[in-house]
Amino acid sequence: MPKKQVPMGQLAAYLPDDTYASVLAYLEQYNVHLTIAKSRSSVLGDYRHRAAAEHHRISVNGNLNKYAFLITLLHELAHLITFEQYGNKVMAHGREWKSNYGRLLARFLERAVFPQDIALELQRSLHNPGASTCAEEGLQRILYRYDERKQHHYLVEELPEGALFALQDGRVFKKGRKRTKRYECQEMKTGKLYLFSPVYEVYAPQD
Repeated sequence: MPKKQVPMGQLAAYLPDDTYASVLAYLEQYNVHLTIAKSRSSVLGDYRHRAAAEHHRISVNGNLNKYAFLITLLHELAHLITFEQYGNKVMAHGREWKSNYGRLLARFLERAVFPQDIALELQRSLHNPGASTCAEEGLQRILYRYDERKQHHYLVEELPEGALFALQDGRVFKKGRKRTKRYECQEMKTGKLYLFSPVYEVYAPQD
């Protein structure tokens, strides 16, 4: 099964110290069915609003470090709160969601649950947070420092120009020059050019 409901007693293992009680209070207040998902490259978490008497449903990738897990969970909780307030009448990542997400982040920032580098980056985006952690390159780069590093895995920006790297689907690319914000990389099999985020994680076994 790709997802499993988190026994509330085990939730603390996914969270930074001294945040379990506060997170649990939110989950109970809003009647949330929280599940842990396997690694998804396209999303870190998602939210499904309740229908009739069903629970709100939130899923978060289980391979995230504890700080990324909390940030992603708060992101999805902000969607829930926004839905409770406005239904489907506002944009998914509009000002209403940004306001709710900013308030949630601020409450945890006030308690100093994040390391200083993460806290400073969150403070910078507090009043205009991005639609996803993946979209905020500065935050993603800092959160990556707290991951358990896998052998021969790197961010694209860490590789030298001309280096070969592979994706999870087996495709192999050669890193090229940076074009504004992204790197132009050539797929070796087809010769096609693709643009990669500097903070996209890839596999480079030759290093």
